[in-house]
Amino acid sequence: MISAPHRVPGLLIALAFCSTALAADARPIKQTAVAHVESHSKELISLSDQIWAFAETALKETRSSKALADYAEAQGFAVQRGVAELPTAFVASYGEGRPIVGILGEYDALPGISQKAQAVKEALVEGAAGHGCGHNMFGAASLGAAVAIKDLIASGKLHGTIRFYGTPAEEAVGGKIYMARAGLFADLDVVLAWHPSDETQADATSSQALVDFIVEFKGRAAHAAADPWNGRSAADGLELFTHGLNMLREHVKPTVRMHYVIQKAGDVPNVVPEYAKLWCWVRDRSRSGVEDVMKRVRPMADGAALMAGVESKMTIQGGDWELLVNLPGERLLEANMKWLGELQFTAEEQAFAKKIQKAVDVPEAGLVTRIRPIVEQEFEGGSTDVGDISWIVPTLHLSVTTAPYKAPWHAWPVVACGGMSIGHKGMVYASKTLAATMVDLFTDPKRLSAIRDDFKKQTAGVTYVPYVPEGPPPAPAP
Repeated sequence: MISAPHRVPGLLIALAFCSTALAADARPIKQTAVAHVESHSKELISLSDQIWAFAETALKETRSSKALADYAEAQGFAVQRGVAELPTAFVASYGEGRPIVGILGEYDALPGISQKAQAVKEALVEGAAGHGCGHNMFGAASLGAAVAIKDLIASGKLHGTIRFYGTPAEEAVGGKIYMARAGLFADLDVVLAWHPSDETQADATSSQALVDFIVEFKGRAAHAAADPWNGRSAADGLELFTHGLNMLREHVKPTVRMHYVIQKAGDVPNVVPEYAKLWCWVRDRSRSGVEDVMKRVRPMADGAALMAGVESKMTIQGGDWELLVNLPGERLLEANMKWLGELQFTAEEQAFAKKIQKAVDVPEAGLVTRIRPIVEQEFEGGSTDVGDISWIVPTLHLSVTTAPYKAPWHAWPVVACGGMSIGHKGMVYASKTLAATMVDLFTDPKRLSAIRDDFKKQTAGVTYVPYVPEGPPPAPAP
């Protein structure tokens, strides 16, 4: 269990920082950081493309993790590999003292959505995984920003510690949650993250909380024609449970989402199934909302088992807290995006995007270059283990255009764009924004104090307890 309000007081942070005179000179340092990212952009694109080609799924990101960790080590970071009992997790650190600024990077792919870097749907490797959430770009851009800050610390222009977190399995078990449980974020003053998107903005709306659980039913096998009365169908229990779940949809708030897949319900029709298994996610805008739904869902498994004459077992596998939005931090991100200016795409890139949009039957609006203001943002679906981290340390998060507007996510259009210039441009822009913002955090104690004060106010009285079960992280899926 990790308690949220356990940070160094703002006054001590301010005293530990470099002088306020440095803050007045921050713009030239910021320009140096951005120029550093630009000068290393080919290396970052190469890293991203390697990870895009590896397309390794959760907890199997061996080559992807190694590519990023090796690059960090080559740039002078001290790298700890295999942290938190996660073979593909690592932490890369440079510098000493405060502030300690962290930055998150992901690199896991999604199964079954392999795609070539083209505007027509065609698998690169049939049945293989693909980066349908753009995590190949996420890790590379964040590490690029960290390297820019590391070089500024090495040259004496900044003072403090920069730490890059290689975080695996966001799409499955939530690697960051296990890293948090191991205390790896406990001493941070602030952490930054970004995510590929179809728009560019400092993210001032939250994500959805979720609970990930398995329901299993155990019955008794029998011949389905000769003596079905001797059988007790686990599949009947499963169907009764899903029926109850679907009846519940009428009686939950509009913000709730419930989705499941049946993983096992028998092998052949002429045998009464003795085992059935369902995998389910329940989401809402807050963990309290999720728990309200789960109070109704948990008894359903027992009730379904009772009706079918079988046994049931519910196992919580994990889950995410909602993202705690830090408005002072988001305004700082937005200011740096405005300082950098809007993303620019060529006519050919816009045509590529519109071809994808036509293929997936959404309006042919192309790529969004406008920076969407904080005041215009509306809540959208989706969950992330970054949400858990945001209740432990102040978290600044942005999204950057790397795919066509309104094209389906977790799908082939995102894979296609992540392996070519559209994704590359968004990735480099994200890296520059993160680097520029970190310069502000290193040079301006008042900004960081405002961010931390907002965090302390919002987390007062809250104790963060992760959804992941006790014991080591799970093994990779077969």
